[in-house]
Amino acid sequence: MDDLNGTFDPRCLAEPPMAMDVINQLDVFGIVLYSILTFMATVSLLLYLEQCVYVYKNVSYPKKTTIIWVSGAAPVIATMSCLGMWIPRSTMITDMTSNSYFAVVIYKILILMLEECGGDEAFLSYSEKKTFRISTGPCCCCCPCLPRVPITRRMLFLLKLGSLQYAIMKTALSVFSVVLWTNGIFDLTNLDITGATIWINPFIGILTIISLWPVGIMFMHIRNTLRSIKIIPKYAMYQLVLVLSQLQSAIINILSLDGTIACSPPFSSAARGSMLSQQLMIMEMFIITLVSWTLYRRSYEPVKLEPKESENNLDVMLSLNTALDEEHAA
Repeated sequence: MDDLNGTFDPRCLAEPPMAMDVINQLDVFGIVLYSILTFMATVSLLLYLEQCVYVYKNVSYPKKTTIIWVSGAAPVIATMSCLGMWIPRSTMITDMTSNSYFAVVIYKILILMLEECGGDEAFLSYSEKKTFRISTGPCCCCCPCLPRVPITRRMLFLLKLGSLQYAIMKTALSVFSVVLWTNGIFDLTNLDITGATIWINPFIGILTIISLWPVGIMFMHIRNTLRSIKIIPKYAMYQLVLVLSQLQSAIINILSLDGTIACSPPFSSAARGSMLSQQLMIMEMFIITLVSWTLYRRSYEPVKLEPKESENNLDVMLSLNTALDEEHAA
């Protein structure tokens, strides 16, 4: 044990390094890597700002506000990750900002699908006498026996409320976590039953699942109608940002906590895992920003809602044909 203590670097248990410590310990490879990643984050932000100007000039309110929110997920996360990479001790603040922003995006992607249909009234008129399939992910994808529910104004309100609660609660809990963190109470490495982390994070996970379910229900209902405006690749980009920003970060944090990601002074295991997560996020969000720029920077024309041939429509057509046949016979 004395030999192990003698070879153990005490910096592996220290707090994340200061920004100047990071800059001073960079070698040639580190300078090139940090420069490239900073360039990617800057390009992502510039492309997003250019897209915002285009959308603001060519799209009517309120759709333009929703598009600006949704398309900003990847650039905002890339920018916050770049700040967290250069200033490791700000990771808690940058992660809180990214997660709170994306919590609003989950709600806004639902609103975007409704606005692409012409708004709530147009959607309800189009979906009259139709039903939602609620056996979708992430809650009930393994329950195909669940009954379909009618599309009503109250049901639409419940779907919005299910996504909106996460945008509100996630932001509030993130601010609360930062307040606890400044007082040394909230610590991601402390998984004791008496710690705040073990209670707050699982609760946020439950809220996340609840908020994703309404978005999945709406997408399954409207995906064929909005295929002409590339709603499927847009939804895929949103899902990809969700997986990378939430699941990937959680996996890297777990690997750093159990020591799989080794300490590399001046970075402890947790700090090094956070740094690797930030660097991966910048590259991934840069690619997603390029794809999103091509998807959202387009001409916006009203979508014509043409109801599919349902049983009700077929009954109407059969009754009309019968009436015509009787008229000819007479």
